[in-house]
Amino acid sequence: MTDYNFDQVVARRGTGSAKWAQYEEDVLPMWVADMDFQVAPAITEALQARVSHGIFGYTMPPDALKQAIVGRLADAYGWQVQPEEIVFIPGVIPGINMAARATAQDGAVMIQPPVYHPFHSIHEWSGTGHQEAPLVYTETDDGFTYSIDFEALEAAMTPETRMFLLCQPHNPVGRVWTRDELAQLVAICERHDVAICSDEIHCDLILGDVPHTPTATLSEAAAARTITLMAPSKTFNVPGLGFSFAVIQDAALRQQFVEAGMGIVTAQMGGQTMSFINMMGHTAATAAYQDGWDWLGAALDYMRANRDYAQAYIAEHMPQIKTATLEGTYLLWLDCRALDLPSPPGEWFLAQAQVALNEGGMFGEEGAGFVRMNLATPRALLERGLERMCDALQTVQG
Repeated sequence: MTDYNFDQVVARRGTGSAKWAQYEEDVLPMWVADMDFQVAPAITEALQARVSHGIFGYTMPPDALKQAIVGRLADAYGWQVQPEEIVFIPGVIPGINMAARATAQDGAVMIQPPVYHPFHSIHEWSGTGHQEAPLVYTETDDGFTYSIDFEALEAAMTPETRMFLLCQPHNPVGRVWTRDELAQLVAICERHDVAICSDEIHCDLILGDVPHTPTATLSEAAAARTITLMAPSKTFNVPGLGFSFAVIQDAALRQQFVEAGMGIVTAQMGGQTMSFINMMGHTAATAAYQDGWDWLGAALDYMRANRDYAQAYIAEHMPQIKTATLEGTYLLWLDCRALDLPSPPGEWFLAQAQVALNEGGMFGEEGAGFVRMNLATPRALLERGLERMCDALQTVQG
């Protein structure tokens, strides 16, 4: 394995970085899911080669990209996907909205809060109804975790429920759903004839012992009703390059999905369906899926060490904050309710510690009193952020 320097602090201010430009210069940003690591060398080299060509006209993604994705899905999950079952899209959020428009225009979308905040806006953007079946918070010996109340989920489904929007691995609570849990979810959706949109953008970011299982691999019936959304953006830190993909194995469902994005993210040109994706996005994706896995392995090791450090530091120095069991993603979910702060914790830590975290309430009312911390950063920055938070609490609490 190549020796990658994830300890290197790369200056990101003045580069248009949303993460670093959102707040004043004295604020340490530990919020949006964006790594502070330089990407795999193979990605940089591929982009530099493409730029040096000097012409940036309409460009078709290379056949090698679909083949690389097919190979990855087979190697990682034993999932046999055909190239024609892959649909390129500009991002997972557009994909979620396309899925909702394709399957739930005459009904509602079910979500499980606390969950990734765009899930809460799908009904507004796509003109569907909105339903919720919250996850269940459970304390553990060293923090807390979440589970699914399957009876409550099924009871919440109505004849209007048309699509179940699943986040797996789960953002922000960090769960990687087990095969048994997914099987129960699929069975409920089958009984109610509900389509599944499975947001699996964090599927390669597994920090614990539970492996990722693509929802569509549970059975032929699961594959027939599932729209799977994946991307290199979180895995390889290229969200600014605008490239994602959907895997839809049922031909009719795939056609519905494509038609839902027609004129927005897809178009018919010369008898072919074209996706409005960024040339640099598919260049980076091809390099990542062909030659980026060594870098990812090293990055995962680094982020696991960051997780362990953060959890140990919080347990020793800020024991009133509980940490979620982080199985997947690099986003640590923190329960700050016992601090009894005078304002929401994200707001308080920003004002008092100059650390920017995601406010838990943005993930649903079930997230009130929580914050989400990004661990994909050099250790020196993680240490600085935790120390600032600790110092601020000590100042207030004496």
